[in-house]
Amino acid sequence: MRKKIQFYFLVTILSSPLFLIAQDTVSINEVRVISYLGKQVLLRSPAAAAVIDSIQLQLQSVNSLLPAFSTIPGVRMEERSPGSYRLSLRGSLLRSPFGVRNVKIYLNEYPLTDAGGNTYINILAMNAINKIDVLKGPDGSLFGANSGGVVNIHSDPGGDKLIAEIAGGSYGLFKENILFSKNSRKHKPMLVQSYQQSVGYRENSRMRRTYIQAADEWQYNKRNSLQALVFYSDLYYQTPGGLNKSQFDADPRQARPATATLPGAITQKAAIYNKMFFGGLTHTASINNSIQHVIAVFGSKVDFKNPFITNYEVRKENTAGVRTFFLANNNNNATAKLEYALGAEWQQTGSSINNYTNNAGNKGSLMASGDIVSRQHFIFTRLKADVSRKLIIEGGLSLNYYRYRFKDSAQLSNRFKPQWMPRLALSYAASNKLTLRSSVSRGYSPPTTAEIRPSDNNIYKDLQAETGVNIEFGARYFAAANRFWVDLSVYKYRLKNAIVRQQNSGGAEFFVNAGGTDQTGVELQASYMIISPQQNKFITKLQINNSSTYAHFKFRDYIIGTSNYSGNTITGVPDHIFVSSVLLEIKNAAYLFVQHNYTEEIPLNDANTAFADHYNLLQLRSGYSFTLKNSVRLEVYAGIDNLLNERYSLGNDLNAVGNRYFNAAGLRNYFAGIKFSK
Repeated sequence: MRKKIQFYFLVTILSSPLFLIAQDTVSINEVRVISYLGKQVLLRSPAAAAVIDSIQLQLQSVNSLLPAFSTIPGVRMEERSPGSYRLSLRGSLLRSPFGVRNVKIYLNEYPLTDAGGNTYINILAMNAINKIDVLKGPDGSLFGANSGGVVNIHSDPGGDKLIAEIAGGSYGLFKENILFSKNSRKHKPMLVQSYQQSVGYRENSRMRRTYIQAADEWQYNKRNSLQALVFYSDLYYQTPGGLNKSQFDADPRQARPATATLPGAITQKAAIYNKMFFGGLTHTASINNSIQHVIAVFGSKVDFKNPFITNYEVRKENTAGVRTFFLANNNNNATAKLEYALGAEWQQTGSSINNYTNNAGNKGSLMASGDIVSRQHFIFTRLKADVSRKLIIEGGLSLNYYRYRFKDSAQLSNRFKPQWMPRLALSYAASNKLTLRSSVSRGYSPPTTAEIRPSDNNIYKDLQAETGVNIEFGARYFAAANRFWVDLSVYKYRLKNAIVRQQNSGGAEFFVNAGGTDQTGVELQASYMIISPQQNKFITKLQINNSSTYAHFKFRDYIIGTSNYSGNTITGVPDHIFVSSVLLEIKNAAYLFVQHNYTEEIPLNDANTAFADHYNLLQLRSGYSFTLKNSVRLEVYAGIDNLLNERYSLGNDLNAVGNRYFNAAGLRNYFAGIKFSK
């Protein structure tokens, strides 16, 4: 094992991250992160940031965001079954049996994370996403409560485009989508439509999603614009449930079978039905050449149903909110450029939750009900100074408020103490090839609605927010006309009151505070373009890519009853992950993309007595494009996922009762498609 790890670190030094492979016309120097209100050059950014653009998304699998997210060191996405995403940034998935928690996610200017702390990232269609910015480590100075980091999803494709795509593959995969956008002098309309379905590898793992989105930007005068965005998503996916080791070894395709006391997943028709309508309106005003004001109002309505083994949950959620800020700068000063931001964000989510007995997929008698109002708001400020284009100093601060109130018979209310979330970051250009950076920031993430009232139908009013301090150092180096690029991050995150998931004897979940965690990590990525477009007329690009993650995450002061888990590896976190890829392009028409993911063994319970085996995933995609009449471009592509035919579990059920940890992922499978663009 040690020799294998050393080998992968050597490969890392000679290779690169996926998210920078497609910069044909844009210098690495010019790649920008736009999550910091204004645009910021990635190489000089003091943040541990990553960018995934539309080309990199297109090189991945046609049916899932997982491979693209997993190429970023420190970021891990899992999928228990098609459509069931989980996402973590520099942390554990202990809080996320499904969905996304302790990470703040935005769609353009709008928080996709609701006031209750939950995010339905699986509701989005892939073709609605044009670019993703990832900010690793807690950053509440601009974005409010989070302990993992921030993800900003951008849906504006830019330019005049008409794209139609149809694809199919193994396990009943079918997908079609259309995107239309146009830039005129005053308007930038966009329309997205998508439909996707699959049968799934396992029993009871069908998935279906219908998605439609419309947007427009109206530049109604020289200094002011109005943007509107609405989408509707109807997502359905079955949940096959976890298997124990003997069941996984005997038949990984089976759904969770019945026991002496509980029926199985098929009998109970276990599934998720999630319909979501979202809308937002943003006004941007340039008051003068130095001051800009942005205000965004948004709202969503969620209709969520979950027939499970032990109950049938029906949840209605309504969210409304506003985000506004002023951004001022003195761009005319060449010696010390200053940028100052001042703003606020407010949102409220009302959740009506009813739990019934599950009679083979039908609602039975009412077991429990809850009516909860969650409210979050914060004010934030940030000052950035760029001194002589050598030193960047960023200081930010937010004051966060969070409360929840049960309006039903429980009549419970909890107003958490307001929390300051400061961040200080530095970036120094030691030379024209080397940039050094450091930062210190505070993380804060209160319990979500789904953790205060989990699926066991009890109310955990004593659950505390997790807090911590993250200290980080990093360096970026680029040379040889940007053909060689390295990014290194080293951090130490000390978390208090970490929230972890447990299960009762019936498999229903609940959450407890785990005392604390010590999270030390090293993230390394590099890029080497062996052949660039200017060197060879036949092979226009040959680039090798890699990212490496080392996570030394340990429990601290974690005692439950008579069990002391202090010093154990945090559940669900592998020590090492290596993702390597190669991209070959021929005459800008044909391409071959190969990616390999090695993930080390994963602890499945707090006691560290059960582990998921390490796995090697190899995926391949190849395509050829050519131009038809009327400037219509046609691309034909095909690919293979899990080429090595590995049997592995992706999206393990952590701390599962009955040792039902394993959710088997698909074996070798194939896909192919056709894309028209103009």
